Amino acid sequence: MNTDKTHYRKAFDSPYLSSADITEPTTLTIKRVELAGDRTKKTKDKFNTAHFVEKELRPGEPLKPMILNATNSKTMKQLTGSAFIDDWNDVRVTVYVDPSVKFGKDTVEGLRISPRPPGRKQLIPANEKGWANAKAAFLRDGNLDAVLGRVELSPEHQAQLIAECAQQSEAA
Repeated sequence: MNTDKTHYRKAFDSPYLSSADITEPTTLTIKRVELAGDRTKKTKDKFNTAHFVEKELRPGEPLKPMILNATNSKTMKQLTGSAFIDDWNDVRVTVYVDPSVKFGKDTVEGLRISPRPPGRKQLIPANEKGWANAKAAFLRDGNLDAVLGRVELSPEHQAQLIAECAQQSEAA
């Protein structure tokens, strides 16, 4: 999709992420999912609504929450191994546009969450902020599970992280 052009649906300012907003598969981190009332005020329905860690979709373009329809909710259940929305926090997902979503008798564009987890980034000590976050997670949890759930660490860097955390604990 050409990102230099304006999608016609941009004129209909929605409080939710839509297919008009996503120009290519996009990796996002779900901060939390809540059962929330319809912010468009068109219905009194409640929806599974995902809020993201990232604040912007692109520079200067705020990232909106995304309604998780039944299909995307089933995908979240598959990705997390849990049917409970409370367990869907801090999960990285890839959001993409499916051009052939059935809506009644019509075929429309719709947002989908990929059933495959996105690739994790390789973390190295030179990434000071990421390394500090990894150390904080390790010190908080006492193991590497939370760290390795978000990033790739070579065996050497795992050992370095453990050693640095041990030194930090001894100094405290």
